Amino acid sequence: MKPDHSTYVKKLFTDLAGRYDLANRWMTWGQDKHWKREVIDRVQLPPGGKILDIGAGTGDIALEAFHRDDEALVVPADFAPEMMRVGRLRHETSSLRWVISDAQYLPFRSGSLDGVVSGYLLRNVNDVQIVLSEQFRVLKPGGRIVCLDTTPPPRDLWHLPVHLYLRFVIPLIGGWVAGDRAAYRYLWDSTENFLPARELAESIRKAGFRDVSYRRFMGGSVAIHWGIK
Repeated sequence: MKPDHSTYVKKLFTDLAGRYDLANRWMTWGQDKHWKREVIDRVQLPPGGKILDIGAGTGDIALEAFHRDDEALVVPADFAPEMMRVGRLRHETSSLRWVISDAQYLPFRSGSLDGVVSGYLLRNVNDVQIVLSEQFRVLKPGGRIVCLDTTPPPRDLWHLPVHLYLRFVIPLIGGWVAGDRAAYRYLWDSTENFLPARELAESIRKAGFRDVSYRRFMGGSVAIHWGIK
């Protein structure tokens, strides 16, 4: 990330840390829980495997992986320590291996992980291609990447209501639940200016992944992408 953008995003998530997950529940009508379960379904982690949740925030996706296999090495990593502090307090009984890390420079050996997952990471980074290439590097051959993120809704019958929901309703919910309407205006802006789902799939292929595909949710404003090294 560029220093100014990186500082802004880190401060945003630091300020939201305590109520971030609750706000997500409200904004997605509770659907984000199902999407995070699908992320772990699609990564197809082998028994006792090694998985990185990059941009993990409070560790919801990592915890889902741990619940599936408590023998797995599950590493939630984020560059915002306050988000992870909230997660560690919330999930203190688990054996998650928390790591402070920038998504552009992963502190793992090449070919050392069975899976890399992320939730709402890619639209916040400065260079998507660098981040995807780093995830490709640390995966073993046959390892899987799965990304959950918001994407610009397609120009179909759902576009206008989804656009209005993102632009006006989500900041209202953010102000009510998290006490920060401006932060959730950033959510709309970063979604509208992010790669459409089809272009993100092409970026994942460009990073070297094969069998890349995706599913859309919430009128196309959310997508899960996956691929294999």
